[in-house]
Amino acid sequence: MKVILKQDIKGVGKKDQIVNAADGYARNYLFPKNLAVPADVGNMNNLKAKNESIAYRKNENLKKAKALSEKLLKLTLKIEVKAGENGKLFGGVTSKEISEELKKQFNIDIDKKKIILKDTIKTIGVTNVELKLDEGVISKLKVQILGK
Repeated sequence: MKVILKQDIKGVGKKDQIVNAADGYARNYLFPKNLAVPADVGNMNNLKAKNESIAYRKNENLKKAKALSEKLLKLTLKIEVKAGENGKLFGGVTSKEISEELKKQFNIDIDKKKIILKDTIKTIGVTNVELKLDEGVISKLKVQILGK
C-alpha cells in the first residue's frame, strides 16, 4: 500500500516521502499513530501543492538574498572602537557587533550567524567580511574599523 509519511520514520522514510508499506503495518501502526496518510488523489494533490509552495518561497528568498548581496557590495560599514597607539584594538570586533551596526547605520537586519569571521577583527583599517545570505548566495561587505 502506498502511503505519504507525515514525519521521519527510521527505517521507512522521510517526511512527505511516498513509500510502499505493508497493508497491516500501514493500517495498524502508521495510520492510528498519525504517522502517515494513504496516497490517494486528494492527499497527493495536497502534497504537490505543499511542495510547490515551498519551492516558490525558496525562489523568493533567493531573489531577496541576491538583491541584498548587490546592495551590500556597494556599502562600507564604519565601526568606531577604542584602540591603542599602535593600531591594536582593545578586545575586537565580532560578528554580533557587525550585525548590530548594520542594523543601526543602514537598517539592514542580518543574523550574526550569517556573518563569516574566522577570528575577531583586532586591527584598525578596512576588512572584507563574507556574509552567507542564502544557500549559494555569498556576499562581501567592507568593514572599516576606526580608532577613538
